Order: sequence, then structure tokens, then C-alpha cells
Amino acid sequence: MSALGGADVIQELEAPAPVKRRRPNRNRSRMPAWRLVIFVLAAIFFVGPLIATFKFSLLQTNGHYGFQNYGQIVTNGALRDSLFTSLEIAGITALAVVALVLPTVVLVRLRAPRLTLVLEGITILPIVIPPVVVAAGLEELSRSLPTWLVSLWFNHAITGLAPIYVVLVMPFSYRAIDTGVRAIDLRTLVDASRNLGAAWPRTMIAVILPNVETAVLGAMFLTIALCLGEVVISTILLYNTFPVELIQVGSSGAAEIPAALSLCSLLFVFLLLFALSYVGGRRRGSTSMRVI
Repeated sequence: MSALGGADVIQELEAPAPVKRRRPNRNRSRMPAWRLVIFVLAAIFFVGPLIATFKFSLLQTNGHYGFQNYGQIVTNGALRDSLFTSLEIAGITALAVVALVLPTVVLVRLRAPRLTLVLEGITILPIVIPPVVVAAGLEELSRSLPTWLVSLWFNHAITGLAPIYVVLVMPFSYRAIDTGVRAIDLRTLVDASRNLGAAWPRTMIAVILPNVETAVLGAMFLTIALCLGEVVISTILLYNTFPVELIQVGSSGAAEIPAALSLCSLLFVFLLLFALSYVGGRRRGSTSMRVI
């Protein structure tokens, strides 16, 4: 009996102890009250004016509500032409910003890293200088330049505003692209591409650009948003862009039309932001799959 009892004790000792399951803490899944209050207040602060603007934009001349004001972008020739002009300026400016900033950031990171602080200081200057001062200086410059140069530079809104917008967006675009370049192993990628016989343009387009795609798209998004919203310089220089045309339509008494079209431009910018987030998410997902 003692031997059997000893065997039973040994089996009890060797048997694994039952695993205790932790009960889920329901308090952790609940949002604290103060966070919920802050979320509701922030939603009211941001969404409330948009709802009020949308309701005001539906008001028609006969006193009824409808979507007639939103059709002005198609029926009003001046608004349509100014929108196309602003989109052309935004596209040209975005491409010019990427073509200037990306090679500059890469070369500074590889060849002259000590100039990084100098470049950051130079690119921050457009924020320090007010747009009114820039516009006043450009207006005075147009009076002192030769006639042929004035007609070549200031004769059209695209040639007159695109170079200025490239400078204005430089603080945002430079830091967006520089952040993307810092996140990759730049020297290893460049050395591998150069050792395989690729020239600098091919290295920049086929090797570096796909790895900083999200940062480049972010810089282009910021550029397009600035071009579609800038009004001070274009007004002083007498260029008929989309924001300037909205102000002129609103000053004529039809304030509902600028409200409707401003919501359309805001929706367009939000769609660009969501597209950027989607492309960035796909980019990270494809990268993780290649690593696996």
C-alpha cells in the first residue's frame, strides 16, 4: 500500500498544473470619460462648421434648398477656367518641387552632410517672410525689369505663379522628402546601383524614388493644397486663379456659390490625403511581403 501510495504521489507531482485563464479586463476596453468628452468636443469643433457651410451652400436664390450652386463649376465659364488654371499650376509646381528637392536632399546626405543645417535654415525662410511682402517685391520687380522679360515671366498665371509657389512650399516639401530619405539606407542603395552600372538619373528614378514614394507623395499633396488655397500673391499680382475667382463671386453677392465650391475643393484635398494613406499602406505591405 505504501508503494502504491508513493506512485500516486509521484504521478500527482509530475502532472502539469492547470493553466489559469485570465479573465478579460472589461475596464480596459472602455474609453475613459474624459477622452470621450474631448473626442466629442473636437468633432463638434471640426464637423460643426462644415455642416453649417454645407447647409448654407444649398440655399438658392429662390429661398429653397438644392444643389444648383454646386453646378456652377460646370456652367460658370470663369470659375471653370480658373479651376483649370489652378490645377495646371498645382501639377507643374508639384513636379518641379520633386525634381528640385529630391536630388538636392540625396546629394547633400551623401556628399555634404554638414550642409544639412544650412539647407534647413534656407528652406525655412519662406515661412518667415510674409506672402504680402513677397507679392509687393514681385510687383516692384515687374516694374523695373525689361519689357521682354516681364512679358515672358509675368504674362501668364502659370509662368508667374509656379516659380513662386515652388519657393513657398519649400519648407514643407523639403522636410517631407528629407524624412523619407532618412528612413532608408541611402548609401547602400546608391552604392549597389552604381556598382551595377546604373547612371545617376536611373539610380534616382528606379532605385531611390520607389523607396521614398510615400514621402514624395506627401510633398506633392502639400504642394497641391497650397496652390489651391493661396490667394494673397495671386490677388496682388492680378492673376485669376480659382481662390481669387471665388472671392470675386462672393463679393458680387452670391456667397452661397463660394461656400459650395470651397467644400468641393476641401473634399478634393481630403480625397488626395486618403489616396496618399492608401498608397503608403500598400507600399508598407508589399515591402513586408518581400522581406518575408
